[in-house]
Amino acid sequence: MEATMPRKALTWSMLMGFASFIIIHAYAENSGGGHRFSGGGRFRDDMRKMQEFKASLIRHDSISAAPPPSVSPSPSPSYVDPPPGRNSARVYHVTSYGADPTGERDSTDALAEAIADAFRGPTEGFLIDGIANLGGAQISLEGGYYRISRPLRLPAAGVGNLMIHGGTLRASDDFPTNGYLIDLSASSSPNENEKTYESSISAQLSSSSSYNYEYITLRDLMLDSNYRGGGISVINSLRTSIDNCYITHFTTNGILVQSGHETYIRNSFLGQHITAGGDHGERNFSGTAINLMGNDNAVTDVVIFSASVGIMISGPANILSGVHCYNKATGFGGTGIYLRLPGLTQTRIVNSYLDYTGIVAEDPVQLDISNTFFLGDAYIVLKSIKGVANGVNIVNNMFSGSNKGVGIVQLDQSKGPFKDIGQIVVDRNNARGMNIKSTVGRRSVQGNGTSWTIDFNPVLLFPNFIKHVQYTLSTGGNAFPNHALRNVSNNRVVIESNVAVPASVFVTVDQGVAN
Repeated sequence: MEATMPRKALTWSMLMGFASFIIIHAYAENSGGGHRFSGGGRFRDDMRKMQEFKASLIRHDSISAAPPPSVSPSPSPSYVDPPPGRNSARVYHVTSYGADPTGERDSTDALAEAIADAFRGPTEGFLIDGIANLGGAQISLEGGYYRISRPLRLPAAGVGNLMIHGGTLRASDDFPTNGYLIDLSASSSPNENEKTYESSISAQLSSSSSYNYEYITLRDLMLDSNYRGGGISVINSLRTSIDNCYITHFTTNGILVQSGHETYIRNSFLGQHITAGGDHGERNFSGTAINLMGNDNAVTDVVIFSASVGIMISGPANILSGVHCYNKATGFGGTGIYLRLPGLTQTRIVNSYLDYTGIVAEDPVQLDISNTFFLGDAYIVLKSIKGVANGVNIVNNMFSGSNKGVGIVQLDQSKGPFKDIGQIVVDRNNARGMNIKSTVGRRSVQGNGTSWTIDFNPVLLFPNFIKHVQYTLSTGGNAFPNHALRNVSNNRVVIESNVAVPASVFVTVDQGVAN
């Protein structure tokens, strides 16, 4: 039987033969006479070089063909001393630092070391002034389940372009109750996230040219706070992404965003208790799923399934889209979305789903709620703090209730009536089993006489407040009486004529035209 040459040997033989051909052919071309060969030293030198090249190929082949050294198996990558070059490019694998992906042992120090290594890694210039570009460094959790006993923080402020992804973090039983599993905060003070509402508003409205971090991405994470504080804290950071995260068992905030701007939260699920509705303990749900204490943020395609407040907003120019809140029913004291920045709302809530829990807006200014579905008698409350409501659009929404006479939009004037009202449009909404409320009323009345009264109280939102009236009086015959608008008070319109006639009167009123 004819012997077969190994594939690797055949490859090197062909390569050496090809090299020999190149050298000889090159020599022939340069010898000056077709394919004549010179017997001088030049040919011998070329042949010597060819032999050296051949020998080097043979040495390379013997090294490549050598069997790999035997490696004894390890029970778990978390118990192996990390070899040199443990990180590929700028990906920092946490098990290489001794993190335990089973959750049996505390992994705080190992995770902190991986973060510190990424922080110290090579940089590629700067992002915004003062923020070093880490070039896309990644902290890979490698699909593990890690127990931590203190918040994970970056060593210092001033870096960006970093990602933490791909695993589960769970607070240990001794995790600080005011801490966050991932804390993008430049301060190590335990009270950093406990600022008062007033101080936080002052901070986020003040102009600042410096940020702690920029372009930090938290993706594909499950964060279990173990009822020991919160999930993620983002303090004075720029362009932060929280994507595809599941955050649960928090007692303070699932996500806190304070100062800074352009934090984007998307494709995520948050709930204090893991439930899918109809939970027997719903009355006791507490905490806030998302707390936006800053401006220019976005929450997109997010489900909030249990918390006392789904989303708390106390900063301007935020947008919510595709949000589904069934965190705690209004009847149990819950709020789906709470807008808490009186007089500077500037928020858009669109294409969302408020499921048995509603929206509360304090002194709304430039608020848009549109193309949103409200189920289970969920409604919108405009709450007077200083009596301001200006530039509000509540349009093209759907409401579904239980025929209990609940108005789709309501006023809370317990702290005083609304006095500064302008540019309010509550219109083009539809409701089943709930009462329509609007700032625009259209009604007609028929009668034979000299006076026609149309009562708009059942439909108008604001009491005793009509800013514009338009009417038509149709007699339907040859009569042509003089008529006039005689009175507009208590949301009633009175039309009178100088002689008695049979007539139909059509009236349109508006509460929200510009001042």
